Amino acid sequence: MSTWKTIMLQDSSSPLMEQLMFFHDHTLLILIIITILVSQMLISMLFNKFTHRFLLEGQLIEMIWTILPAIILIMIALPSLRLLYILDEVHFPMITIKAIGHQWYWSYEYSDYKNLEFNSYMIPIDTMKPFNSRLLDVDNRVTIPFNTQIRFIITSADVIHSWSIPMLGVKIDGTPGRLNQTSLTINRTGMFFGQCSEICGANHSFMPIVLESISTHYFLNWIYSINNN
Repeated sequence: MSTWKTIMLQDSSSPLMEQLMFFHDHTLLILIIITILVSQMLISMLFNKFTHRFLLEGQLIEMIWTILPAIILIMIALPSLRLLYILDEVHFPMITIKAIGHQWYWSYEYSDYKNLEFNSYMIPIDTMKPFNSRLLDVDNRVTIPFNTQIRFIITSADVIHSWSIPMLGVKIDGTPGRLNQTSLTINRTGMFFGQCSEICGANHSFMPIVLESISTHYFLNWIYSINNN
């Protein structure tokens, strides 16, 4: 969960988020190198009155500052394209969950289990318990097993919403009349908080997302208890 002192990315809890953080660090390192190099050249030109006699109309220097940026862009583009394809891949998911955005709550359907669907509303402030997170907790959490590939299908019943959980590196638009899908694998247990990331109306800030990752044994017990009720 993001806190008041968080100034960097949230801790990774999925392989996809780890790859996103690696790419972020890779790109940031290139930008820092370019910034230091350009700054050094500017400072040198400001404090140095001498001019290199081959600098003006020099074919070599023009070729260098044309080819070098192209190489740098390729070094950024190749990992970026690889990551885009990884994010879109869905291979043999164990569970499929459909998330439907409404104004202003989420509803979920577990497609692999009969009659397993529910609405997820934000817990009002006047009914919160001491352990609830203000404006982030919901009455019905999405429960999934960890170390299991999950397919999420996202859509909307009215306007455009966005299903987003930063710690898992997931942000998928829910568009009316269209199904968007993503694959998700969580590598630890815990609770993960997110919010709608597309301005969808007056109560846009009051439709949080809470995903609870538990062991497979407890997940099967949870499914069994819901079906019996």
